[in-house]
Amino acid sequence: MGYFRELPNVEYQSFLSDSLSSQSYLTVKNLFRRNKLRDDLQNVFTIFDKYEIIEGARPDTVAEEYYGDAELDWVVLITAGIINVRDEWPLSNRELYNYANEIHGNSLNSVRYYKTTEVKDSLGRLILPKGKVVDGNFTIPKPDTSNEETATLNPVIGVSNWEYEVLKNNKKSSIYLLKINYLQQFLNDMRDIMVYQKSSERINDKLIRTENTRVSMPV
Repeated sequence: MGYFRELPNVEYQSFLSDSLSSQSYLTVKNLFRRNKLRDDLQNVFTIFDKYEIIEGARPDTVAEEYYGDAELDWVVLITAGIINVRDEWPLSNRELYNYANEIHGNSLNSVRYYKTTEVKDSLGRLILPKGKVVDGNFTIPKPDTSNEETATLNPVIGVSNWEYEVLKNNKKSSIYLLKINYLQQFLNDMRDIMVYQKSSERINDKLIRTENTRVSMPV
């Protein structure tokens, strides 16, 4: 079930130079007719499976592996909430390096920001969690020291531009896919959405005809 095959059609008046008359019509797919997951299902986590996109996988290969049909790549994208594949789908290692190198150039290994490392006292109690974004000169009092002592720690590590891009890309690898048990209902809902309702423009369930808004032939 290819996505574009399911889109309904629109006939609109053609003003192409080789048209036989002003009554000639072109038939095109209605790209403004978009499918989405039903609002009442968006937050029902039990109908989704968490899925990790492996290195080099594409939406069609994920659809083939998970649903058994590469043409259901659009289901993968819709249920994962992905609109712009170029920006929201994880890059391969080679693509990521080329992208990061183009963006950062000679500063690829420069520190982008600093984050904390985990600090515990001698009893194993957590003093500072790891991963908090801080300044490079961030300090805390050293655990297990007396009030008279002024020893401090600088529990931070630098995160380079390259590491930042890797972390950002890795986050894109975790998506949620609609469970197979709910797939047919989703496809049925999609077909219902693609049916035109009764109107003056409706020719049939999958076709409407609309007049070109221009009132005269172009020169």
